[in-house]
Amino acid sequence: MRNVRTGGKTAVVAGGAGFLGSHLCDRLIADGARVICIDNMLTGRPENLRQFEREPRFTLIEADIIDPLPQRLTASRDPIDEIFNLACAASPPHYQAAPEHTMLTSVVGTHQLLGLAAGKGARFMLASTSEVYGDPDVHPQPETYRGNVNPIGPRACYDEGKRAAESLASDAIRARRVDARIARIFNTYGPRMQPDDGRVVSNVICQALSGRDITVYGSGEQTRSFCYVSDLIEGFIRLMACEKELPGPINLGNPQELTVNELVRLVMAHLGADSTVTTKPLPVDDPRRRRPDITRSQTYLGWSPTVTLEAGLAATCAYFVERSADLRKPPAEAAVNDAVEAGLL
Repeated sequence: MRNVRTGGKTAVVAGGAGFLGSHLCDRLIADGARVICIDNMLTGRPENLRQFEREPRFTLIEADIIDPLPQRLTASRDPIDEIFNLACAASPPHYQAAPEHTMLTSVVGTHQLLGLAAGKGARFMLASTSEVYGDPDVHPQPETYRGNVNPIGPRACYDEGKRAAESLASDAIRARRVDARIARIFNTYGPRMQPDDGRVVSNVICQALSGRDITVYGSGEQTRSFCYVSDLIEGFIRLMACEKELPGPINLGNPQELTVNELVRLVMAHLGADSTVTTKPLPVDDPRRRRPDITRSQTYLGWSPTVTLEAGLAATCAYFVERSADLRKPPAEAAVNDAVEAGLL
């Protein structure tokens, strides 16, 4: 049975020190919740949580969800109302650094958090990904599309891990063990992205700010749809709060589609950069087109993104401009370049 109580709720955020997780913690605290953040700090960053240093409603537990969950969670009689599973490296150089750990985080970690949700009567949300669609043959991608994923390719530890996690959550729903919901996240950007995370928005901004050449892979005509982080977090909140019977996973992303070349031009214009654009071969299994069909999110959640690409890029560029001194340090980009040359990006 799902736990129902009045007053301030308690939410667990696995991966709460990461890019998306820290923004979700911000929103939950602002909404009056008590937040328990679980993070192993492999890709999460302490500075993302500094705003909570004197916040009595925030607790950080440094732990890895592939290990047995801490007893302070499992053995405590304190109620837990919601569990958000955002724990997993989500950028190619990071999840490829330890592919087995990536897979186990999605599978073992999700299994353990579903067990915690069942024991506590908590509602559960899995942060899945548009990568479950692989290099799609259907465009835009509706949730009914089963995908075109290479199960043995260099991205499989993440793609197939999330597909397995969705299966675990779906089995828990069918068995009525857990009130679970699945968010399929499309490309998201905004402040707190890491400069070395290998994602196209941060790559282009950081290369432009540091005066280096901007790298475009393939022709640059491959498309993506970029959702600003605050819009995505609003989607999480609405999905977790939804009392309607959901038909399955829900796409959360911005349906505005543009090419990588168009993104590069927008960023260079915004920063006044005159960087040279260089090209490299397209990475293995890189999707040619990516755009969400958000009919379900509009119908069941009343959700559509509201932040324009221009406004979102302005805020994201401003964040990196404030940290521009760090962008001149070579090791971070070297790691990204190594991953690209290995066909991981």
